Amino acid sequence: MESKINWGFIGCGDVTLHKSGPAFRMIKDSDVVAVMSRNIDKAKTYAEEHAIARWYDDALDLINDEEVNAVYIATPPSSHTTYAIMAMKAGKPVYIEKPMAVSYEECCRINRIAEETGVKCFVAYYRRYQPYFIKVKELVKQEAIGKIISVQICYAQPPAPEDYNRANLPWRVQPDIAGGGYFYDMAPHQIDILQDMLGFILDANGCTANRGALYDVEDTVSACFRFENGVVGSGLWSFVSPETAREDHIDLIGSKGILSFSTFSYTPIVLQTEQGRQEFAIERPNPVQLPLIQAVTDDLRGGEPCSCDAISATTTNWVLDKILGKE
Repeated sequence: MESKINWGFIGCGDVTLHKSGPAFRMIKDSDVVAVMSRNIDKAKTYAEEHAIARWYDDALDLINDEEVNAVYIATPPSSHTTYAIMAMKAGKPVYIEKPMAVSYEECCRINRIAEETGVKCFVAYYRRYQPYFIKVKELVKQEAIGKIISVQICYAQPPAPEDYNRANLPWRVQPDIAGGGYFYDMAPHQIDILQDMLGFILDANGCTANRGALYDVEDTVSACFRFENGVVGSGLWSFVSPETAREDHIDLIGSKGILSFSTFSYTPIVLQTEQGRQEFAIERPNPVQLPLIQAVTDDLRGGEPCSCDAISATTTNWVLDKILGKE
């Protein structure tokens, strides 16, 4: 148990700027002391702009930094397994961006090393600790809509401008780097939060298509799945929809009503029963990962265990792989 958590960042992209990075220094007894990028100039600039003492272009050098006692892995998923194993074998806990890895098998490799070394491994499914989703979970637990019968996910977004550049496509649509297309990047948040509320998904399958032909990987996914408590669900994801068809909602259909909420837009939670309609407007934290990073830091300092561990995160990759037919 450490009295102070000194983080080393492997990766210094947008996620560290807007979603996570500032949180590490907003928490008592937590600091960022080193950063690594394969581009040394990028690492140096990032370190200087954020008053970080040291920068590296080799992950092993950062991991072996004596002052670093925990590692945040904020690189694309293809390198998560390598960096996580390196850090855990050096005795340093890791906090990995989602998805945990590019496949279920890679997640299992990480778990094996975590078990062998006894070093803790966390994954950034930060919605579990946000007030918005905690409220949804409370309403489910209170049986505000009675017994849950089914779940429906609907997510649609238009292509990003960079999706049209065939010569330089974003890494998120390169399956060797991302594990799949945008589905593998976005759907983990939805699958994870539903499993946190309803239990593990024990069966899943899906159909995929490439309707926009902007890149080679799937851009449209339809899925069905079944939770351990018998609840069945379905999902539709489209990443080539027009702006007018943009959607982001999950509907929990119960024996006494419907509970609706979003995953990314944080629109008001809507509870509809025979008693009428209620709305709950709850803002996202700033930065969004702050509550989870607080929980991870508390765990590493001997406090309450954090639920976002590698074992629970692995089940999400299993579901994603089943839906895409990778299993």
